[in-house]
Amino acid sequence: MTGSGRRGVLRTLGGLPAAATAVTGTVALYMALVAFGNITDFGTNQQFVRHVFAMDTTFHDKTLMWRAITSHAVADTAYVAIIAWETLSAVVLIAATALWTRALVRDGDLARARAASTLGLVMVLLLFGAGFVAIGGEWFAMWQSKAWNGLDSAARDILLAGVSLVVVRLPHRDGE
Repeated sequence: MTGSGRRGVLRTLGGLPAAATAVTGTVALYMALVAFGNITDFGTNQQFVRHVFAMDTTFHDKTLMWRAITSHAVADTAYVAIIAWETLSAVVLIAATALWTRALVRDGDLARARAASTLGLVMVLLLFGAGFVAIGGEWFAMWQSKAWNGLDSAARDILLAGVSLVVVRLPHRDGE
């Protein structure tokens, strides 16, 4: 660890790189569990995606219903793509956590760890921001559904990844 003795350990563990390691690891664990859950319990969220795409629990406004996609093949393909994106995000964030840990323990490359975290966290933000809020929430009017509305969960995920991204991107000076 950087520094020497007790002060060096406290400075390292109480510093911004340690915080970046912790938040990156937290989001990595979360995304790994999300992907694992969707892989091992495929059917639950498969139904979610099918219902959102079909817009079958929305207000059935004729000016919006043309957007509905009722093809199970298309919805299932989108769902598999979501799981692949979740899995890739988790892998990137796990690698980023390892890079942060190595940087803390061996005075490694913080810039490389920061870049990897940024990539993984932006992937999470794109999934839940562009995918769930914009496409699911607005395009497919998911906000209208009482039964199949994932906007609250997406907002939590965006908050977690967004705050983590801010922590990761804060400037760090050696010796802080």
